Amino acid sequence: MKIDSALLGAPMGDLAKTAGELERVGYDGILSFEGQHDPFLPLALAATGTERVDLITGIAIAFARNPMVVSYMANDLQLISKGRFTLGLGSQIRPHIERRFSETWSKPNARMREFIQAVRAIWRAWNEGERLEFRGEFYTHTLMAPFFNPGLNPHGTPKIALAGFGPGMIRVAGEVADSWLVHPLHTPDFAKKVALPALDEGAEKAGRTRSDVEVSAQVITMVGSNDEEIERARQGARMQMSFYGSTPAYKVMLDHHGWGDVQPELNRMTKEGKWAEMPALITDEMVDAIGICGKPSEIGKRLRQRNDFAQRTTMILYNETAPEAVADIVRDLREADAG
Repeated sequence: MKIDSALLGAPMGDLAKTAGELERVGYDGILSFEGQHDPFLPLALAATGTERVDLITGIAIAFARNPMVVSYMANDLQLISKGRFTLGLGSQIRPHIERRFSETWSKPNARMREFIQAVRAIWRAWNEGERLEFRGEFYTHTLMAPFFNPGLNPHGTPKIALAGFGPGMIRVAGEVADSWLVHPLHTPDFAKKVALPALDEGAEKAGRTRSDVEVSAQVITMVGSNDEEIERARQGARMQMSFYGSTPAYKVMLDHHGWGDVQPELNRMTKEGKWAEMPALITDEMVDAIGICGKPSEIGKRLRQRNDFAQRTTMILYNETAPEAVADIVRDLREADAG
């Protein structure tokens, strides 16, 4: 199992150094997120400080951009990283696309499928000399003059990963993506009984199998050296889970476990500004089903057992013990792989 780290918290000017430290710890990949910063630029900096790790946008919001813009950025990062870049895409939700980015929201599953198909068509025009003649329902790309064509990328085209939560988007991942990015608000039971069958359906539609689509799961990981530290980590994780759980699009997972009633209540509390009260609605049962917790010496084994359905894992860390404990966890996972 490959283990990845999120590139979070470091000042922008220190990102190259921070990425180099993560590589030395033993991580296989580094993910950037679209939150308070652009997801692409941090990876350009990370590429200059690393030589081995995969660099992944986890995620870049597709519908805030268009396929041509994304194709150029991904191609440039593939060049800068010498072939280590993965374009991780996601849809976000309608309010953000329309009200934050002032872009169009419609038929998200069909639009995402076409977005990825358009990116691949653009890359074929650059790398294989194919005439650019992409005409779809949502995107049209038919002009590529030589002056704007970067030409053959010596490192090949980037891989494309797609984040999908509901079965519809997960089917799209199985159909057109190289990997499926699993949202932190999931349980192994939901993944195995609802999500993976949808991934299989999408892959079958494209004449592929699950082995053609890498599964990369983000897991909320709560770490402490004693019960008090572990409880503090769990409380931090509750806050994150309550924020995720307030989103209507994520209710499908809560419904699967009979927790669906909590979603509209959490959503109401966000609108009333009751952020501090929201974690109380996340029960111990929910925390334990969604994430893992324990002492550093216990995390590696629990992570491997929990994510037996995935080829990659990203720890979304709530670490209340020493920072070096994370290096010990990664080392344990690497040694288990070697053994």
